[in-house]
Amino acid sequence: MTQERNLKSVELRLISELLKNCRRSDRELAKAIGVSQPTVSRTLIKLQKGGFIRNYTIIPDFAKLGYSMLAITFVKLKRSYSEEETERIRKAVKERVEQSKFGIVMLERGIGLGYDACIVSIYRDYSEYSRHKDVIRAFPFIDITKIESFIVNLEDNVRYRPLNFETIARQLAACEMANQEHNL
Repeated sequence: MTQERNLKSVELRLISELLKNCRRSDRELAKAIGVSQPTVSRTLIKLQKGGFIRNYTIIPDFAKLGYSMLAITFVKLKRSYSEEETERIRKAVKERVEQSKFGIVMLERGIGLGYDACIVSIYRDYSEYSRHKDVIRAFPFIDITKIESFIVNLEDNVRYRPLNFETIARQLAACEMANQEHNL
């Protein structure tokens, strides 16, 4: 059973509301989910301690901040690595990312499309993106013939669905409603 299934109704509703707008006061959140303000305050502490809420943040308009492109870059490792090698690689990557001047939004291992990792990053221009790809290629454990990117023009005025978390909030709310109907 997943941890999500162990969350109470009020916890799921609170997370859903925070995904929509985390700047609201505990009193405003309490009104939105129909509980008392002390209940919201206690629940927030519980969710933070339990690791369900890792941080509170905003999603800015990256184009207005001077970024013109977002890249989703797929990377293939040269081979499979032992746990010990993987840990050394993880430490090297973490150190390099912390020193990086590039806007790395997400870096995760995974599987799919013949790749082993995905990097989501933002850039001011194409030359910055190109320099970052050169840095990625310099890692000795990466197969440089298997690095590909999907580039999003952040200055494009035609937006289909920009980055936000309201979709996830609606999904959590829908799951909660289905759970309540099932329990009736």
